[in-house]
Amino acid sequence: MTKVVLGIGRQAKALAEYWSGQGATVVLTDRRSEAEIGSLIAELGALPGVSFSLGGHPTDLLDDADVLYVSGGVPLEIPFIQAAQQRGIALSNDSQLFLELAPCPVIGITGSAGKTTTTALTGELLQAAGAYRKVWVGGNIGHPLLHDVHDMHPSDIAVMELSSFQLDLMTNAPQCAAVLNVTPNHLDRHGTMEAYTAAKANVLTYQHRATQALLCADEAGSAALAAKVVADELWWFGTTLPAKVQFGTFVSGTDLIVRTPAGDQAFATVADIQLRGAHNVLNVLAATALAAMVGADVAKFSGAIRGFAGVAHRLEMVRDLHGVRWYNDSIATAPERTLAAVQAFDDPIILLLGGVDKNLPWATLAQVLAAKSVRAVSFGRAGDMIANVLREHGATVMEATTFDSAVHTAQTVAKNGDIVLLSPGCTSFDEFVDFAARGVRFRELVNQL
Repeated sequence: MTKVVLGIGRQAKALAEYWSGQGATVVLTDRRSEAEIGSLIAELGALPGVSFSLGGHPTDLLDDADVLYVSGGVPLEIPFIQAAQQRGIALSNDSQLFLELAPCPVIGITGSAGKTTTTALTGELLQAAGAYRKVWVGGNIGHPLLHDVHDMHPSDIAVMELSSFQLDLMTNAPQCAAVLNVTPNHLDRHGTMEAYTAAKANVLTYQHRATQALLCADEAGSAALAAKVVADELWWFGTTLPAKVQFGTFVSGTDLIVRTPAGDQAFATVADIQLRGAHNVLNVLAATALAAMVGADVAKFSGAIRGFAGVAHRLEMVRDLHGVRWYNDSIATAPERTLAAVQAFDDPIILLLGGVDKNLPWATLAQVLAAKSVRAVSFGRAGDMIANVLREHGATVMEATTFDSAVHTAQTVAKNGDIVLLSPGCTSFDEFVDFAARGVRFRELVNQL
């Protein structure tokens, strides 16, 4: 039988390498041409048992298939996937295969915002606590954990970021699962908030009873999923927690507190957090809850929190030039995330907005920008739409065409004391391969000023 992988990228590479190593036959299919995909074809083509079908997805690829692995971002409604389902062929992805194979406990983290920061910090906390032989961090954060499964040991632990695309196909859930928040995102793929929320909820509903779950008391979308929890142990995180909550993390005065049935214990202070914004306080509370849930010593958390400077492209300080501070928040691919970034600053802001819209609501962000007197620069495919919405709500906006021209427009109006913030609220796919490439280009342009 053949393993068919739909969409050629990082996830496909991990699948091809794993199954080739198992002696399986693997066919990778992509609508793009060899010239578009580049060196990945040459690299994977050298693997035993691996072949390609490019420029489309002929259904005869399914004739000998026992499973179809779908890469993240590929819509499940396309005819090729529908044909596979009609034939009774199982659908899966690299994350599901990893969860089937992992010999160690797995923490799975999802949410509309903050999951990469939370995943990275959870890994740092577990490393600092030293409760496990080795801590593996990966998943949607950029490194498929399937690459490492052969090197994992039962005394290790894996921390895994999970996207809604990966969760769409979930049938195996991690032993410890967190949903940080559920706000509008990826509606261009999922269609409705109900479908998007259902995908997120899969990380909870496919758990078994002898597991653990974590939800946010401060965020309605996450809190509403409590009814979906099947795990025996439910933890909460939030700025405050009701007295009836037995397990969780919260803020009391200037202290960060973990609560267990043994009582409340302070483990760090708000001042220890080096990341900007109230949303990052919640990310720290989530990460510390997850590390505490799996037995890490909370007394060792404060040093790791103080030493954690964040993840690239997430409110990343790029440069202070003539009193103008330039921040890279390219990860913000939804207006909700941009709103959190804007609210992290009290200084005057020039905000770069644009790219490809995901059919998300912009009105709330526009109202806040008007109230805070934020000056926006719109660009890219969604630039005209964004400019129109902002003006309808009384916000100030300048229009640029390309990303580069938006950066230079911001430079012409920025003055001492201003923040120039790239937090675009859109995906990057009109000009860049992903948000990281957009962030790298932003750094290049700012450092050339």
